[in-house]
Amino acid sequence: MVAGAPDHESDLAATGINGLDDILGGGFPRNHIYLVEGDPGAGKTTLSLQYLLEGRERGETGLYVTLSETKRELTKVARSHGWSLEGIEIFELIPSEESLQPDSQYTMYHASEVELSETTRFVLDVVEQKKPTRVVIDSLSELRLLAQNPLRYRRQILALKQFFAGRSCTVLLLDDRTAEVRDLQVQSVAHGVVLLDQLSPLYGAERRRLRVAKMRGVEYRGGYHDFIIRRGGLQAFPRLVAAEHGERFERSDLPSGVPGLDQLLGGGLRRGTSTLLLGPAGAGKSTVAMQYALAAVRRGEPAAIFSFEETLGTIFDRSEGLGMPVRECLDQGNLTIQTIDPAELSPGEFVSRIRESVESHGARLVIIDSLNGYLNAMPEERFLIIQLHELLTYLSHQGVTTILIVAQHGMLGQMNTPVDASYLADTLLVLRFFEARGELCQAISVVKKRSGAHERTIRALHLDENGITVGEPLRHLQGVFSGIPSMVTPELGMSRGLGDDRD
Repeated sequence: MVAGAPDHESDLAATGINGLDDILGGGFPRNHIYLVEGDPGAGKTTLSLQYLLEGRERGETGLYVTLSETKRELTKVARSHGWSLEGIEIFELIPSEESLQPDSQYTMYHASEVELSETTRFVLDVVEQKKPTRVVIDSLSELRLLAQNPLRYRRQILALKQFFAGRSCTVLLLDDRTAEVRDLQVQSVAHGVVLLDQLSPLYGAERRRLRVAKMRGVEYRGGYHDFIIRRGGLQAFPRLVAAEHGERFERSDLPSGVPGLDQLLGGGLRRGTSTLLLGPAGAGKSTVAMQYALAAVRRGEPAAIFSFEETLGTIFDRSEGLGMPVRECLDQGNLTIQTIDPAELSPGEFVSRIRESVESHGARLVIIDSLNGYLNAMPEERFLIIQLHELLTYLSHQGVTTILIVAQHGMLGQMNTPVDASYLADTLLVLRFFEARGELCQAISVVKKRSGAHERTIRALHLDENGITVGEPLRHLQGVFSGIPSMVTPELGMSRGLGDDRD
């Protein structure tokens, strides 16, 4: 903790938003002015109402000074989230209908000269009268318009800061960035600054993120953090920092229950490692991953599957056709499957769901099916690799075994991979189709395993109503991964095509 940081919870004004409090190190340090800045619709009003409601729950008095929205509008916003604003003072400073009449217009003085001083006086008077612990002033754009010039505006903000300094009051100033030229004067005056952004991707729902640009005397969590606004309020998802998490666990091999697959992997997947299943569509990647999930459940270890590709109904149909009791395991509670829509889910919320599965539900195996869908949830590929590295490191520190699935482009021969994540994984399993005697067959091999020995053979993979079977090594074939293998003749040390009828 940096010098001057609050060293007790009572020195912090919690916002009532768990994720934001985590980002701020517990909340806003009390008795200071803070700026919450964001475009219209970014979530400033929702955040400030939650801040006041949290104060009410803690027995603190709250005051909302509105210079733009009416009390009725604020009440409707609160009702849409299921909140009641009872116990929170709402003070309106909005021009009345009478101010539109010609007789009410000022003739001797500029309107701003009169209205700015009156507005400020009204705010100070209501604070003196109510003596609130928490105050929200919405919004600074109205004061900026009344001030007419930057110097007068800055002086007004400094006067407000000086006024609140001796009144044991924690103040949020809301700014909607409607000024023609953005100035940083309020940011320099405020004790802390929280920036809210709303992004509009070319497809899918809007994405929201926040960043603490400044917080004096506090070691806050830097960078951008995703957040959403749903019924019930604003939910923030702090950026994952793997180094902050770690658990002791026993490193052991986790068998799949398929003898040939376990032999191929030298006993099984190592606990706390990540495995990448790589291959074309339909090669059996999801089925192999599901086999490990069912094996974990049979051992009494919860498993979580995050599916970007298949619906729950499709997963049931496929698993039942292979004799896998997925529905039964779901009913028992040790297996959870979440279907993910990348167009509606931000990366931060996705990471938060995985953390909840691990920390709240005790998942020991996590399957992401697939990274192709995860990539679509990201604005740019370079962010995927960074977040994926942090996520895998976090899961490793927690002793969680992770299986990642990547679908390659193509069916036979050379394959193209949409994202190269192979260097991040501890174990790499490659699945391939190959042609043999007029049939399309499947093969599986372990390319690498950092945590122990493994076979370097290529084995046949069979999927049928009895589940998964991994056969003996295909020692009589070569060129399997090319898609069109040839037969090896041991006596002559030569090879020939599988369609050759010669002895």
